[in-house]
Amino acid sequence: MEVVKKVATDVAQNVAPYLEEARLKVNASCQQFEGWQIIAFTFGVTLMLVSVYQWIFDEEYPIKARIVKGFFKFVKNLPIVKGKIQKEVDKNAKGVEDGFQKGIGSLPYVKRLPAKGMSEAQIMKELDKYQSLVTVEWSKGTVSGAVYNGGEELTDIITNAYKKFAWTNPLHPDMFPDVRKIEAEVVRMCCNMFNGDSNSCGTITTGGTESILLMCLAYRNRAREQGIRYPEMIVPTTVHAAFDKAAAMFHMKITHIPVDPITCKVNVRKMRSAINKNTCMLVGSAPGFPHGSVDPMEEIAALGLKYGIPVHTDCCLGGFLIPFMEKAGFDVPKVDFRVPGITSISADTHKYGFAPKGSSVILYSDKEYRKYQFFVQPNWSGGIYASPTLAGSRSGAIIASCWAAMMHFGEQGYVETTRQIIKTTRYIAAELAKIPGLYILGEPQVSVVAVASHDFNIFRLSDALHDKGYCLSVLQFPSAIHLCVTLPHTKPGAADAFLKEARSCVKEIMKDPKAKCGGIGAIYGMSQSIPDRSMVSEIAGLFLDACYSTTDPVDPKETNGVH
Repeated sequence: MEVVKKVATDVAQNVAPYLEEARLKVNASCQQFEGWQIIAFTFGVTLMLVSVYQWIFDEEYPIKARIVKGFFKFVKNLPIVKGKIQKEVDKNAKGVEDGFQKGIGSLPYVKRLPAKGMSEAQIMKELDKYQSLVTVEWSKGTVSGAVYNGGEELTDIITNAYKKFAWTNPLHPDMFPDVRKIEAEVVRMCCNMFNGDSNSCGTITTGGTESILLMCLAYRNRAREQGIRYPEMIVPTTVHAAFDKAAAMFHMKITHIPVDPITCKVNVRKMRSAINKNTCMLVGSAPGFPHGSVDPMEEIAALGLKYGIPVHTDCCLGGFLIPFMEKAGFDVPKVDFRVPGITSISADTHKYGFAPKGSSVILYSDKEYRKYQFFVQPNWSGGIYASPTLAGSRSGAIIASCWAAMMHFGEQGYVETTRQIIKTTRYIAAELAKIPGLYILGEPQVSVVAVASHDFNIFRLSDALHDKGYCLSVLQFPSAIHLCVTLPHTKPGAADAFLKEARSCVKEIMKDPKAKCGGIGAIYGMSQSIPDRSMVSEIAGLFLDACYSTTDPVDPKETNGVH
């Protein structure tokens, strides 16, 4: 200890003269400035250094991403570039809008309220005209996902239930105790489906996106209560885009972990390496929307237990398949509340639960987590305001229709539909794998079959099948297409009809495998090659704008007094 003190003393004595000389020089150079000037200069430099530090170490976006974004923003604003970009944007906007206009033929838009109210017969006649615009025959199994049942008997049951509860609102449980009871029962049935105990709980939402948003909000609020200023979620690259939406809406950082290129399952080792003091949740999909693979939830849950981090299973797509697969005779990995460490599950009742659109559930292993998704304003002049989900008023009719669908099928019904869908999925996957030029991407464990090709642009197959009346989902990074198998695909002959067309299309494509791709394939091929992703976002925004266009395709010579 004495030696350390002696060394420190010697160093101080040797350095002291240099420090004194530096002090005198600084004082001499500052003599020409007044005190307020020195203070202002110091404040300005400090502010600049703090700003630079915050920019470099900003937690939301990596510095590389911000530099690239800033560079492209600068380039796009150059006069010579800006004009060309705007020209292309306008061209794309018109192309998208023209495409929508073709879909409605000469039917004009309603732009003002009718001068006099219409009778039911008149309204139904108008709606029949609108329905005549639909050309996709989804009932024949020609669509990927989108419509999951569509049976006439179920449609009658759902519409009758909707009619009974058309004017109800669960925001007022004192007025509508029936809807409160129904919602609580749907949540409890779903908790039991996923093997939750008596502490498990949840809420009904309007869809998978809201379920995911609420769960992310809950974990963000929980993290902030624990002192984490900027919570971070760790997710697979294949996770649903609703997680990116939640990160953007709730000011969270999202870290995407790569998946295995063969199985398309998340790399748990890299997920572990990404965990830090700000991590508020870990996520896996069961299955993932793009490729249908089920992430190793037991391994992810083990990480959550080890580091004290909540773990979410996104089961929006497989929510009413995976719980019944074992009883239907299929092996299925554990992804539910039986796995220690899994704290929440999202599941869509409006997919394979066959409820009408606008229905999903977010489930928690304990009320301790759910309370963080609630919003309460105790000081509002209109009274104490409390809501369990993003919406205030909600449709009791949708909730009642969901309950009706679940009661109609029951466990036995869901086991049987699961058996049909999984069997059909695996049959289609096995047959597609036999087609020369195609290969299966990922592991189609549940209801999604993704295919790609090393020999030709896979989007050519998408376009060719579209010409045959089939609508498949287009994927990117890597380029692929997928079929999400639904109940209409299980009808006799539906799967074989699809496979027959797929074989025929691939055979034709392989005659000239290097031919250029048009249609949607050209668009996706171009979009993946654009390094500035903000440009892709802008073009996607044009698509959304066009959805709300009410420019008439033609100028009708006569109107019915409504249009």
